[in-house]
Amino acid sequence: MPVSILLADDHHVVRQGLRSLLETYADLMVLGEASDGLDTLRQLERLKPHVLVVDLMMPGIGGLEITRLVKRDFPQTRVVILSMHANEAYVIEALRFGAAAYVLKEATADQLIHAIREAAAGRRYLSPPLSEHAIQAYALKSMDGGSLDLYETLTTRERQVLHLAAEGHSSPEIADRLSISPRTAETHRANLMRKLGLHSQTELVQYAIRRGILQVD
Repeated sequence: MPVSILLADDHHVVRQGLRSLLETYADLMVLGEASDGLDTLRQLERLKPHVLVVDLMMPGIGGLEITRLVKRDFPQTRVVILSMHANEAYVIEALRFGAAAYVLKEATADQLIHAIREAAAGRRYLSPPLSEHAIQAYALKSMDGGSLDLYETLTTRERQVLHLAAEGHSSPEIADRLSISPRTAETHRANLMRKLGLHSQTELVQYAIRRGILQVD
């Protein structure tokens, strides 16, 4: 049976290129595409693919948060993250959140295909030049640190609001995107700001950049 795949990237031309590539392989089948984080979650619920190929930087909900939610809500789906970032901090976060593979956007087509097949088979894949040894060493160092990650104290809804607020969406716009009331959106925003120790929109954006939620060109 072919490996079923959902493609998630906010650039149509990237999704189109990936689909064209993957559909040349008989053992791979693209079930659908998603253009933002919320759409990705809806498509996962509907399609239940074997593998999700997702951009690290997605509007609405980023690739790392999507990965965490997939591990919790769609354990049958394996996550392959596509990223332009070779920084090991991003990689370890992806693995910690449950990603099966981390592929750099500069990787070859063969490397991406291999990553998808490895993920579908339940194995890990890291795109060269990422070092498995370095990642493991980084993970051990992080575990030994023992410090509380305040991001982990946020609820799923608070994380969604954080991602959207960091992109500059107002509370009414966030409410519309998440199908909640503006007052509820404001409450979630206030709660996440308190938990993270943030006091302004500028601090929120700076936090999102440091965390890898928001990409700076």
